[in-house]
Amino acid sequence: MNARPIDRRAAESYATWFKALSDRTRVRILNLLALAAEPMSVGEIVNRLSVGQSTVSHHLKLLADARFVRRERRGTSMLYSINVACVACFPSAADAVMGRPAASV
Repeated sequence: MNARPIDRRAAESYATWFKALSDRTRVRILNLLALAAEPMSVGEIVNRLSVGQSTVSHHLKLLADARFVRRERRGTSMLYSINVACVACFPSAADAVMGRPAASV
C-alpha cells in the first residue's frame, strides 16, 4: 500500500467533520434533514425530535460550520437542509485516516 500521511489542512477538516458527528442529537438532525423533502425550520426540527429550541439551534450552528448543513433565509425564517456533497465525502475522510485509498474530497 502506498498511502501517504494526510496533510495538516485535510486533517483539520476531517477533525471538524468527526467532531460534528460525535453527538447523537447532531446525527439525528442530519438524518432528519436527509429524509426531508424540503428544507426545515428550527421549529420543525424541534417538533420532530422533541429537543429544545436552543439545543437544536446550537447543533445546527456546529453542523453548518462543518458544512454538513446548508442555511437558507426565506423571509424572516432560516431554513436548513443537508449538504449532500459534504456528507458524501465523510466516508472518504474515514478511509484517508485509516490509510486506505480515498475518493477525492
